[in-house]
Amino acid sequence: MESNQTTYFGSGTAFGVSTVEPLNVLERLWASYYSWMNNDLLATGLLLLVWHEAFYFGRAFPWLLIDRIPYFRKYKIQDTKIPTNADYWECLRSVLLAHTFVEAVPIFGFHPICQFFGIKYTLPFPPLTTVLAQLGAFLVMEDTWHYWGHRALHSKLLYKRIHKQHHKYAAPFGLTAEYAHPVEVAFTGTGTVGSPLLLSLFTEVHLVTVLCWLMCRLLQAIDSHSGYDFPWSLRHFVPFWSGAEHHDEHHKHFVGNYASSFRWWDYLLGTETKSTANKRLEKSKKSQ
Repeated sequence: MESNQTTYFGSGTAFGVSTVEPLNVLERLWASYYSWMNNDLLATGLLLLVWHEAFYFGRAFPWLLIDRIPYFRKYKIQDTKIPTNADYWECLRSVLLAHTFVEAVPIFGFHPICQFFGIKYTLPFPPLTTVLAQLGAFLVMEDTWHYWGHRALHSKLLYKRIHKQHHKYAAPFGLTAEYAHPVEVAFTGTGTVGSPLLLSLFTEVHLVTVLCWLMCRLLQAIDSHSGYDFPWSLRHFVPFWSGAEHHDEHHKHFVGNYASSFRWWDYLLGTETKSTANKRLEKSKKSQ
């Protein structure tokens, strides 16, 4: 990014893009960061890496504390299966290896991919309405990818060779969201990254929207593996949201409930677990 300015904490032009309105605080920080790094490839890669690690571990580690507080046990879905310290250390070791050797290289290669697909990283940021609409589209796209891919991973050929590792814990906990075979880590990441890349073929997508999407996807994945269903959990307010209960049933029974964010694929194609289907029918009868 070329500019004749060394700092962007005033209003005006940034990255060669003139803005009618003054830049907001986040836009000025964004511009100053890229100017300070003076290497767009490294700047984007480092930003994505730190962003990913901060939200993954920042969201996963609090569940370790929650597992140790008796008050929350009443919200634990499989309340007799509490992860041990050994479980946490084994999972952490595997996740760190995956982050280092499977995810880090693609992350630092994402900037040229952005350029190839035309994903913007210059200013200004897109309107909030655009960001929210695209986040909704990404959720639907990734959920579709995840459903069909996850269902394929449960085939006899792929389960034993790849997916079995992720099912080591019949009662998942937050950190297990990315506890998986390297091939599965890459596959899951493809759905996450591929959604904005695919949408960018049809409309303009900004890197800041991709960052927001990565945050949402990490929070969703970790929460669905948390093993807890609270009265304030999102599934109680958003129709067809999957949540921890939906995915916990998958780990408990090893089949069914294949989708990541929503329940509609499993409902429409008859792949709900028996207990999930029974709960849905009971809820429907009560509401009549």
